[in-house]
Amino acid sequence: MASVWVGSRGTIRDYTGFNASKDAEAVRKAISGIGTDEKTLINILTERSNAQRQLIAKEYRAASGKDLKDDLKSDLSGNLERIMVALVTPPAVFDAKQLKKSMKGSGTNEKALIEILASRSSKQMKEVSQAYYTVYKTSLGDDLSSDTSGDFRKALLTLADGRRDENVKVDEHLAKKDAQVLYNAGEKKWGTDEDKFTEILCLRSIPQLKRTFDEYRNLSKKTIEESIQGEMSGHFEDLLLAIVQCVNNTPAFFAERLHQSLKGAGTDEFTLNRIMVSRSEIDLLDIRAEYKKHYGCSLHAAIKSDTSGDYETTLLRICGGDD
Repeated sequence: MASVWVGSRGTIRDYTGFNASKDAEAVRKAISGIGTDEKTLINILTERSNAQRQLIAKEYRAASGKDLKDDLKSDLSGNLERIMVALVTPPAVFDAKQLKKSMKGSGTNEKALIEILASRSSKQMKEVSQAYYTVYKTSLGDDLSSDTSGDFRKALLTLADGRRDENVKVDEHLAKKDAQVLYNAGEKKWGTDEDKFTEILCLRSIPQLKRTFDEYRNLSKKTIEESIQGEMSGHFEDLLLAIVQCVNNTPAFFAERLHQSLKGAGTDEFTLNRIMVSRSEIDLLDIRAEYKKHYGCSLHAAIKSDTSGDYETTLLRICGGDD
């Protein structure tokens, strides 16, 4: 069964000539020696696919009786530790943990919730919800409910449910109808009917929405983004705009997020790690191309100028080449 977490435009692929027990042994030596051999850890973990890393972790446990993730945590620290642990975490569990981190503590990190929920497919979200329940013994929906409110909450819950249609065939008639419904719910009336926006943007398939947005432009002489910006506000507006961006061009959406995480005074490692790791086997090559196109420098160069040491090395290895 093909994993819903692997695409054809990733920078990391299955390593040919892979030998799980050999890798597990090398990793064990790198961790248990006097002083950690970071170089070996980076070489192995950034050059294996996530599925292969899971097999290494399995062999590691069989040989040492210990959990690879725990050993990495106790042996490394800071950003390097976080990205290494991310690399050995199954994708659905990784998303689940990122969502949990975005909700616990003093404030909610709405940006991270929006980024994950707006960009994942129904199949991916179903796996994330299962993983969330397995790890935290509470449902993702319940946690989102108690952490958010209003239209924003409603839309997040609809996305978390993983009910977006995955049919690639476009229904022309429905696209015209939905465009009219959106127009009537927003531009045309006094006050906005937010539920209609949530229903259409969170449940229709990606190709269907592309067509609907074209129809919408013909009808209202405005793009759907312009209408959302004019009609909505706050986190709900941010979420709908993120969905539109993902429908139009997912790699460009992530390139923009990466750019925001790297520019300015401090680096936002939480976002940087999440995108680099979670897109590394899906579309990071396309994200790199969009980055270069929009920001005039390569993602590789941006990472290089903003990070350092083994952490930088790891990120650059995930990034792949320089553009």
